[in-house]
Amino acid sequence: MLQQDDDGTPLQEKLEVLADQIGKMGMWAAGLTLVALTLHLLWDSFQGHHSIFSLMFLSKFVDYVIISVSLIVMAVPEGLPLAVTISLAYSVGKMKD
Repeated sequence: MLQQDDDGTPLQEKLEVLADQIGKMGMWAAGLTLVALTLHLLWDSFQGHHSIFSLMFLSKFVDYVIISVSLIVMAVPEGLPLAVTISLAYSVGKMKD
């Protein structure tokens, strides 16, 4: 009995699926943000505001990467309480029926 894998409850399974979806959405949002900010930076350099090979360009690009990573780090802890609430509400609704 001790060596058998313990399957999670239906609530735990739904929470895992929802947490995965929140993580994927956070990754997409961070990726799109990085692409949009980088395109804006390239457009500014194309218009002559600064050179692509300048230190300011590199500094801004690193700032944009930090913003994207921050979005990923923030998405999971902020989305987890929401996932728990939605999952509990769904489970209570199923129990009422």
